[in-house]
Amino acid sequence: MKLFTKDHEWVVIEGDIATFGITDHAQSQLGDIVFVEVPEVGRKIDKGAEAAVVESVKAASEVYAPLAGEVVAANTKLVDDPGMVNLEPEAGGWFAKLRIAAGTDTSDLMDEAAYEAFVQSL
Repeated sequence: MKLFTKDHEWVVIEGDIATFGITDHAQSQLGDIVFVEVPEVGRKIDKGAEAAVVESVKAASEVYAPLAGEVVAANTKLVDDPGMVNLEPEAGGWFAKLRIAAGTDTSDLMDEAAYEAFVQSL
């Protein structure tokens, strides 16, 4: 199941691994993405902490960790091809995979219907 944050990140949880990136809404607001910095494998990240950076022709923006954990994989393809975030924001444009920290709370994450309603309210 895909879940969403109010900061426009998505996360898919499979067992104790969470894959995350920015939503289609976020990439459309940013415009053409020209630079992506992904987190290093092994880095421990707190929920809500800056996990990555994305720059577009319009602005630079932080990408926040939707959950606490340790980075077990980073999508380094985005460094060479940042436009992948525009083309496939919720698939091939993922930023990193985290091993979720024990006891991490997911209750503030939204399902797709709740996220769509949130975006419409903006």
